[in-house]
Amino acid sequence: MEAIVMADNSLTFHEFDDCLWVRCSARGCFVNSPQLKNIADKYLEREGKNIVVDLELCPGVDSTFMGTLAGIARHCLQKNGSLHIADPTERTRASMESLGLDMLLEIDPPDAAWQADKAERRATMARDSQALGDNESAPLSELERTRHVLEAHNTLRSMNRQNDETFGYVCETLEEDLMRHENEQNDEA
Repeated sequence: MEAIVMADNSLTFHEFDDCLWVRCSARGCFVNSPQLKNIADKYLEREGKNIVVDLELCPGVDSTFMGTLAGIARHCLQKNGSLHIADPTERTRASMESLGLDMLLEIDPPDAAWQADKAERRATMARDSQALGDNESAPLSELERTRHVLEAHNTLRSMNRQNDETFGYVCETLEEDLMRHENEQNDEA
Protein backbone atom coordinates (compact mmCIF):
# COMPACT_ATOMS: atom_id res chain seq x y z
CA MET A 1 0.00 0.00 0.00
CA GLU A 2 1.52 3.24 -1.17
CA ALA A 3 0.53 6.86 -0.64
CA ILE A 4 2.09 9.44 -2.89
CA VAL A 5 1.96 13.23 -3.05
CA MET A 6 1.88 14.82 -6.49
CA ALA A 7 4.49 17.47 -7.30
CA ASP A 8 2.06 20.33 -6.61
CA ASN A 9 1.04 18.68 -3.32
CA SER A 10 -2.66 18.91 -4.17
CA LEU A 11 -3.33 15.20 -4.73
CA THR A 12 -2.39 12.25 -2.58
CA PHE A 13 -3.49 8.70 -3.12
CA HIS A 14 -3.40 5.38 -1.38
CA GLU A 15 -4.47 1.93 -2.47
CA PHE A 16 -6.52 0.28 0.24
CA ASP A 17 -7.78 -3.28 -0.07
CA ASP A 18 -11.22 -2.16 -1.27
CA CYS A 19 -10.43 0.96 -3.32
CA LEU A 20 -8.08 3.63 -4.53
CA TRP A 21 -8.45 6.70 -2.29
CA VAL A 22 -7.48 10.02 -3.85
CA ARG A 23 -7.46 13.14 -1.68
CA CYS A 24 -7.51 16.62 -3.20
CA SER A 25 -6.29 19.38 -0.86
CA ALA A 26 -6.56 22.32 -3.28
CA ARG A 27 -9.00 23.45 -5.92
CA GLY A 28 -9.78 20.64 -8.37
CA CYS A 29 -8.97 22.15 -11.74
CA PHE A 30 -7.46 21.77 -15.19
CA VAL A 31 -3.98 21.81 -13.62
CA ASN A 32 -4.35 18.77 -11.34
CA SER A 33 -7.08 16.87 -13.21
CA PRO A 34 -4.58 15.27 -15.65
CA GLN A 35 -2.78 13.85 -12.59
CA LEU A 36 -6.08 12.55 -11.22
CA LYS A 37 -6.79 10.85 -14.56
CA ASN A 38 -3.30 9.35 -14.64
CA ILE A 39 -3.59 7.96 -11.09
CA ALA A 40 -7.03 6.48 -11.81
CA ASP A 41 -6.06 5.03 -15.21
CA LYS A 42 -3.05 3.22 -13.74
CA TYR A 43 -5.16 1.79 -10.91
CA LEU A 44 -7.90 0.64 -13.30
CA GLU A 45 -5.32 -0.92 -15.65
CA ARG A 46 -4.15 -3.05 -12.72
CA GLU A 47 -7.69 -4.45 -12.40
CA GLY A 48 -8.78 -2.04 -9.68
CA LYS A 49 -12.37 -0.92 -10.00
CA ASN A 50 -13.47 1.22 -7.04
CA ILE A 51 -12.23 4.76 -6.47
CA VAL A 52 -13.02 7.33 -3.79
CA VAL A 53 -12.14 10.97 -4.45
CA ASP A 54 -11.96 12.78 -1.12
CA LEU A 55 -12.82 16.48 -1.45
CA GLU A 56 -12.89 17.37 2.25
CA LEU A 57 -10.04 19.89 1.82
CA CYS A 58 -10.99 20.93 -1.72
CA PRO A 59 -12.61 24.39 -1.83
CA GLY A 60 -14.12 23.86 -5.28
CA VAL A 61 -13.82 22.26 -8.70
CA ASP A 62 -13.89 23.51 -12.27
CA SER A 63 -15.59 21.95 -15.29
CA THR A 64 -12.39 20.21 -16.44
CA PHE A 65 -12.06 18.46 -13.08
CA MET A 66 -15.73 17.44 -13.21
CA GLY A 67 -15.36 16.17 -16.78
CA THR A 68 -12.33 14.16 -15.68
CA LEU A 69 -14.38 12.68 -12.81
CA ALA A 70 -17.15 11.78 -15.27
CA GLY A 71 -14.66 9.99 -17.54
CA ILE A 72 -13.18 8.08 -14.61
CA ALA A 73 -16.68 7.16 -13.39
CA ARG A 74 -17.55 5.73 -16.82
CA HIS A 75 -14.35 3.69 -16.80
CA CYS A 76 -15.14 2.36 -13.30
CA LEU A 77 -18.69 1.42 -14.37
CA GLN A 78 -17.31 -0.49 -17.37
CA LYS A 79 -15.35 -2.60 -14.86
CA ASN A 80 -18.45 -3.07 -12.64
CA GLY A 81 -16.89 -0.70 -10.15
CA SER A 82 -17.75 2.73 -8.86
CA LEU A 83 -16.49 6.23 -8.25
CA HIS A 84 -17.51 7.80 -4.95
CA ILE A 85 -17.03 11.41 -3.88
CA ALA A 86 -16.36 12.04 -0.18
CA ASP A 87 -17.20 15.31 1.59
CA PRO A 88 -17.57 17.84 -1.24
CA THR A 89 -18.60 21.38 -0.36
CA GLU A 90 -22.29 22.13 -0.89
CA ARG A 91 -21.38 24.26 -3.90
CA THR A 92 -19.30 21.45 -5.42
CA ARG A 93 -22.11 18.96 -4.82
CA ALA A 94 -24.61 21.32 -6.46
CA SER A 95 -22.30 21.83 -9.46
CA MET A 96 -21.84 18.08 -9.91
CA GLU A 97 -25.56 17.44 -9.65
CA SER A 98 -26.43 20.27 -12.06
CA LEU A 99 -24.20 18.65 -14.71
CA GLY A 100 -25.63 15.18 -14.08
CA LEU A 101 -22.51 13.65 -12.52
CA ASP A 102 -24.66 12.11 -9.80
CA MET A 103 -25.97 9.75 -12.50
CA LEU A 104 -22.45 8.31 -12.97
CA LEU A 105 -20.93 8.54 -9.51
CA GLU A 106 -22.12 8.55 -5.93
CA ILE A 107 -21.71 11.63 -3.80
CA ASP A 108 -21.21 10.83 -0.11
CA PRO A 109 -23.13 7.55 -0.19
CA PRO A 110 -24.16 6.94 3.45
CA ASP A 111 -23.99 3.16 3.12
CA ALA A 112 -20.48 3.00 1.60
CA ALA A 113 -18.13 0.75 3.59
CA TRP A 114 -15.46 3.46 3.71
CA GLN A 115 -17.72 5.85 5.64
CA ALA A 116 -17.03 3.91 8.87
CA ASP A 117 -13.25 4.36 8.71
CA LYS A 118 -12.87 7.60 6.74
CA ALA A 119 -10.83 9.31 9.50
CA GLU A 120 -8.51 6.31 9.75
CA ARG A 121 -7.93 6.32 5.99
CA ARG A 122 -7.11 10.01 6.04
CA ALA A 123 -4.69 9.47 8.92
CA THR A 124 -2.99 6.65 7.01
CA MET A 125 -2.54 8.92 4.01
CA ALA A 126 -1.16 11.78 6.08
CA ARG A 127 1.33 9.42 7.73
CA ASP A 128 2.46 7.46 4.66
CA SER A 129 2.78 10.11 1.94
CA GLN A 130 5.85 10.13 -0.32
CA ALA A 131 6.89 12.29 -3.25
CA LEU A 132 6.38 11.16 -6.85
CA GLY A 133 9.29 10.98 -9.22
CA ASP A 134 9.63 14.00 -11.51
CA ASN A 135 8.88 11.97 -14.63
CA GLU A 136 5.47 10.97 -13.23
CA SER A 137 4.40 14.52 -12.48
CA ALA A 138 5.91 16.48 -15.36
CA PRO A 139 3.76 19.39 -16.50
CA LEU A 140 1.78 18.90 -19.70
CA SER A 141 2.66 20.68 -22.90
CA GLU A 142 0.10 23.15 -24.28
CA LEU A 143 -0.95 20.51 -26.80
CA GLU A 144 -1.40 17.81 -24.13
CA ARG A 145 -3.26 20.20 -21.81
CA THR A 146 -5.61 21.27 -24.60
CA ARG A 147 -6.32 17.61 -25.45
CA HIS A 148 -7.06 16.86 -21.81
CA VAL A 149 -9.37 19.85 -21.33
CA LEU A 150 -11.19 19.04 -24.59
CA GLU A 151 -11.64 15.40 -23.59
CA ALA A 152 -13.06 16.41 -20.20
CA HIS A 153 -15.51 18.86 -21.75
CA ASN A 154 -16.56 16.42 -24.48
CA THR A 155 -17.33 13.92 -21.72
CA LEU A 156 -19.55 16.47 -19.97
CA ARG A 157 -21.11 17.47 -23.27
CA SER A 158 -22.04 13.87 -24.08
CA MET A 159 -23.92 13.39 -20.81
CA ASN A 160 -27.09 15.31 -21.63
CA ARG A 161 -28.66 17.92 -23.89
CA GLN A 162 -28.17 20.80 -21.44
CA ASN A 163 -24.45 20.06 -21.11
CA ASP A 164 -24.18 19.82 -24.90
CA GLU A 165 -25.58 23.33 -25.16
CA THR A 166 -23.52 24.63 -22.24
CA PHE A 167 -20.16 23.26 -23.41
CA GLY A 168 -20.62 23.23 -27.20
CA TYR A 169 -18.88 26.55 -27.76
CA VAL A 170 -16.11 25.66 -25.29
CA CYS A 171 -15.42 22.43 -27.19
CA GLU A 172 -15.42 24.21 -30.56
CA THR A 173 -12.91 26.75 -29.24
CA LEU A 174 -10.73 24.01 -27.75
CA GLU A 175 -10.82 22.07 -31.04
CA GLU A 176 -9.58 25.20 -32.82
CA ASP A 177 -6.83 25.62 -30.22
CA LEU A 178 -5.88 21.97 -30.62
CA MET A 179 -5.60 22.31 -34.40
CA ARG A 180 -3.48 25.45 -33.96
CA HIS A 181 -1.15 23.71 -31.48
CA GLU A 182 -0.85 20.67 -33.76
CA ASN A 183 -0.03 22.91 -36.74
CA GLU A 184 2.59 24.78 -34.72
CA GLN A 185 4.13 21.49 -33.64
CA ASN A 186 4.18 20.22 -37.25
CA ASP A 187 5.79 23.48 -38.41
CA GLU A 188 8.57 23.05 -35.81
CA ALA A 189 9.27 19.47 -36.93
